[in-house]
Amino acid sequence: MDPKASVVGFVIGLLVGLTGMGGGAVMTPALILLGWARPLVAVGTDLMWGALTKSVGAFVHYRQGTVDLSIVKRLALGSVPGALLGLTLLSYLHRTHGAATDRIVVRVLGVALMGVAFSLFFRTFRGSRAPVASGGTATPWPRWTVSGVGAVVGFLVSMTSVGSGSLIVACLVMVYPTTPLRRIVGSDILHALILVGISALGHLGLGSVNFPLLASLLLGSIPGVWLGSRMSLVFPEKVLRPVLACTLLLLGYKLL
Repeated sequence: MDPKASVVGFVIGLLVGLTGMGGGAVMTPALILLGWARPLVAVGTDLMWGALTKSVGAFVHYRQGTVDLSIVKRLALGSVPGALLGLTLLSYLHRTHGAATDRIVVRVLGVALMGVAFSLFFRTFRGSRAPVASGGTATPWPRWTVSGVGAVVGFLVSMTSVGSGSLIVACLVMVYPTTPLRRIVGSDILHALILVGISALGHLGLGSVNFPLLASLLLGSIPGVWLGSRMSLVFPEKVLRPVLACTLLLLGYKLL
């Protein structure tokens, strides 16, 4: 066990508990920039970490009825093929280009981080408006829009581990303006479990998961998520969102 990795896991878990986002977007670049894992292994390890941590949240949201299975199915119709396409591309690059795959992953990761940062800015500014929540899933957008969003995010997640939370939530808030945020978040977490789980299994097959590092991260992140979730009842999330967005924007720029 690496105590430094456990400390990083605790800090990122705390962030996830406070805001409900930032796990993949912060964990993968942290592992790369700290020199603990090369890019492909950082993505695979983070995906496995995300699958294990999201399973708890998905179970809780499903039990309390804050999951809309129709939204989950529409997302999965696009995200699962998108993730499989991304894994196929990674496998091909890994076989044919070897170490150059890491450089490609870093570039795609930088773009994904900047996209997540802009989505957080969007959620921050949108949060100042009075939400309309009728409890339904009426949408002015075509039905295929959700699956299209899922396909793009599924591809990005399998390549970078980033986007299963922040990007999906930002898009669903636009597509389903009358759906309560708690149902959007619950649906996103269950869908993220499916997407991240499939992507993690693909990386397991590629041999890009560092299990000792994963264990150290989990040792710190589990109490971090618990403490952050408790603090979220009193800590203003709207203060953390722009800070997190600026951090991700700088990380994305640095990786590019």
